[in-house]
Amino acid sequence: MYGDDATVRKILTESGDTWAVVGLSSNRQRAAYGVAQVLQRFGKRVVPVHPKAETVHGERGYASLADIPFDVDVVDVFVNSDLAGTVADEAVAKGAKAVWFQLGVVDEEAYARTRATGVDMVMDRCPAIEIPRLA
Repeated sequence: MYGDDATVRKILTESGDTWAVVGLSSNRQRAAYGVAQVLQRFGKRVVPVHPKAETVHGERGYASLADIPFDVDVVDVFVNSDLAGTVADEAVAKGAKAVWFQLGVVDEEAYARTRATGVDMVMDRCPAIEIPRLA
């Protein structure tokens, strides 16, 4: 398990409410779309990060984390495990307080690197499953 319940709780309740969701597009069939809706329902600001830079759920999208002109608290990652480590590194460089790899997204080296910087991280879990349990 990559992220104990205390870390999950901390990220969801204490790390901040601005979440960059990497891989979020206007495609309603993708898991990121529904998860972002759940995060919004629980008071999170969801910032789409996708090469298309689409507006999703009323929030302007950006092509990359570096393009976002404001701070983000948590980076939620919906990309293939092979690409996720780079996104984690970009999240640390951006100053995010936490990184969240979605269900099925696993990169043990990125997990170790991110945690070594002092940034909280959860891997292979879904905030849309976890957050209702805390409410």
